[in-house]
Amino acid sequence: MSNSSSISQFLLLAFADRWELQLLHFWLFLGIYLAALLGNDLIITTIACDHHLHTPVYFFLPNLSLFDLGSISTTLPKAMANSLWENRDISYRGCAAQIFFFLFSVVAEFYLLTFISYDHYVAICKPLHYGTLLGSRACVHMAAAAWGTGFLTALLHTDNTFSLSLCQGNALEQFFCEIPQILKLSCSHSYLRKLGLLVVTSCVIFSFFFFIVVSYVEIFRAVLRIPSEQGRHKAFSMCLPHLSVVSLFASTCIFAYLKPPSISSPSLYLVVSVLYLVFPPALKPLIYSMRNQELKGAVWKLMTGLFPQIIKCSISHAYN
Repeated sequence: MSNSSSISQFLLLAFADRWELQLLHFWLFLGIYLAALLGNDLIITTIACDHHLHTPVYFFLPNLSLFDLGSISTTLPKAMANSLWENRDISYRGCAAQIFFFLFSVVAEFYLLTFISYDHYVAICKPLHYGTLLGSRACVHMAAAAWGTGFLTALLHTDNTFSLSLCQGNALEQFFCEIPQILKLSCSHSYLRKLGLLVVTSCVIFSFFFFIVVSYVEIFRAVLRIPSEQGRHKAFSMCLPHLSVVSLFASTCIFAYLKPPSISSPSLYLVVSVLYLVFPPALKPLIYSMRNQELKGAVWKLMTGLFPQIIKCSISHAYN
């Protein structure tokens, strides 16, 4: 990635001007980060250890947890370190790496959320063909497509962004590196790249949403035709966590990037960015396990079996 500018580092936006508020932000984000680590690690470990959950329904959840951990671990630790040490800078290469890994995680997660909606559609609308349409090989291919597409998309966008000549300073109006903020620093002749990035990104995002909406329209039509109330409740319980995650992610992203300029301000943009970047990775494990009794029971079984082993090992180590 060649750049004719002499920028060696960028200045990120601080959460607050006072040290006390920065320290408060550090402890708040540390708690959220630890909750995200614990929740997503529990999801991954539970599904990996419980053979009853080795089904297509649960195949995509560990991948989603990995991408959530990737997105929050790429951005939040650096922001916490800057708050703790009253520092704002990030290196040029560090900024490029942050954008690449963040984009990789987000794009791959969008693909997986779309595949999960297809999984629900097949399970409810075509249950007799579920094993044929969504076997283990099909699930592996879908996951591989999400990983590969996320990697290529992130690589192309990162290379396209950092090949620009930057001539508007090095201060970013965000607490992490993101492409819109880098484009604001580029020279005026780069407007075609900005327009191209906006068009491509909008088309990809809206194609995902269109597929998800069409899938759920068919799902709801099929659910309303189920004669038993218990069957309808089971179908809605399966779909509700996915819909909640999609709604949470989509609403905050749309407001962050498509809001009118008249209500745009650095402080509001900072708050919205925290909402779509920090909170979803911590809330998603709770959303997925809260309505899923099978997953909730597996998590509880893992925790009740794991803690006694930890206590036993600690006592044994203390006596030895």
